[in-house]
Amino acid sequence: MSRPLLAAGAAATVLASALLANPASAVTTRGIVAPPDKIVIEIATVNGSGCPQGTAAIAVSPDNTAFTVTYSDYLAQVGVGSKPTDFRKNCQLSLIVHVPGGFTYAVASADYRGYAHLESGANAVQKASYYFQGSPDTASRSHPYSGPYDNNWQATDETDWGQLVWAPCGVKRHFNINTELRVNAGTSDPKKTNSFIAMDSTDGDIKTIYRLAWKECPA
Repeated sequence: MSRPLLAAGAAATVLASALLANPASAVTTRGIVAPPDKIVIEIATVNGSGCPQGTAAIAVSPDNTAFTVTYSDYLAQVGVGSKPTDFRKNCQLSLIVHVPGGFTYAVASADYRGYAHLESGANAVQKASYYFQGSPDTASRSHPYSGPYDNNWQATDETDWGQLVWAPCGVKRHFNINTELRVNAGTSDPKKTNSFIAMDSTDGDIKTIYRLAWKECPA
């Protein structure tokens, strides 16, 4: 059964928040304890062919160490039944993360899941990039898939502690996540076959989990 989606759009209201009931039980990331206070995440803007208005929502984990982006209409395809522009779908989320005072955060890892059907000779790729508003530092990852393939897929982006891109301390900056799905017919015959890649799950929703690393800002 699909989980209801909350509306997404420019200057959207708060979508989700979390509060640690017991700070002592906070989950640590590389020895850093998550801040014992609530985190509120808003969607400032959502744009892209993979996330039409009303098809993206965000929820924050109870321990403040992860958030989940849920999609319901994110599929790229080529071949029978597809439009010429369907071979590539993308979604850029611009998030406002309200962080407790004295802390900053970075995205340490992200899990993507979906399903793909690729005919022999076809191929697909899932890409993601992460950056803060006004920052020259961008973290990018891509995961290729080749046909024949007809199964679930899962991809994980991980960043070493020393390479994490941290939010500026004491400054509110939008955090941008740009994802992309692309499929290419390759040597398969798009007039007779259909190949696609989607981020989805058994209940029909697309769930992507982003795990946060935390550290204290300089006094």
